[in-house]
Amino acid sequence: MFEGFRLATVTLPEATLRVRIGGKGSPLLLLHGHPRTHATWHRVAPILANEYTVVCPDLRGFGQSSTPADTPDHSGSSKRAKAKDCVALMQHFGFDRFGLAGHDRGSYTAFRTAMDHPASVSQLAILDGIPIVDALSRCDARFATAWWHWFFFAQPEKPERAILADPDAWYGGSAEAMGEEAYEDFRAAIHNPSTVHGMVEDYRAGLGIDRLHDEEDKAAGRKVECPLLVLWSARDDLEDLHGDIVTIWRGWATNVRGCSLDCGHHMAEEAPHELAQELAAFFRTT
Repeated sequence: MFEGFRLATVTLPEATLRVRIGGKGSPLLLLHGHPRTHATWHRVAPILANEYTVVCPDLRGFGQSSTPADTPDHSGSSKRAKAKDCVALMQHFGFDRFGLAGHDRGSYTAFRTAMDHPASVSQLAILDGIPIVDALSRCDARFATAWWHWFFFAQPEKPERAILADPDAWYGGSAEAMGEEAYEDFRAAIHNPSTVHGMVEDYRAGLGIDRLHDEEDKAAGRKVECPLLVLWSARDDLEDLHGDIVTIWRGWATNVRGCSLDCGHHMAEEAPHELAQELAAFFRTT
């Protein structure tokens, strides 16, 4: 897994992150989603490493990275806090400006990084996501039924108890679909009570402080300043629930393109070559 990459533990001002880095060329930061670790990129990163220096961290609160201290507003798990980690991590490796792609929950951190640190992000790719404030403002019975976990995970204590009663049954996954090493890395994460708590805190922050940050940006008319690529899974429900994904993102950026990929939600595992091709072309030409 990740042939030619090195594994590192990097201590930053506010977090300690487990990171894979490899390749050569322009810097590219890849952010995973829930409940994955950086290992979800193991089929994509080596392809991109032919052209780019690829950095794949476990987000704070996920995998084997540190879990922030609890606070009433969940600010330690906010996307703003994780965006600071992204910039500090890339600066640690000598990169003041970089390309950035995020999937699922990682897409919210990627979006927040581009919003808060526009001088640091040269291009942005959002995979299977729309801004949190848009998802919540569009919430109806269909969304609440399909994405009920957003609201369950926002409750105190009970989500962790439910997940940890049988993490394998809760999250599923298989070595066949994910790759044996990636699956074992994933299982280690979902069986760790501290990591499960950190992952759930990401959702608690999402419904509160993260939504507030999005609302503040929207009211101020702030937008993503760099080129934006939006990709979504054709066999997932993002488009069914929200309609034209590119049009939604045009409310947040002026230079937007996008398309769907013929796969389910975990696109880096299910369609790695197609995803790598789309990302490589985008980061190469913009």
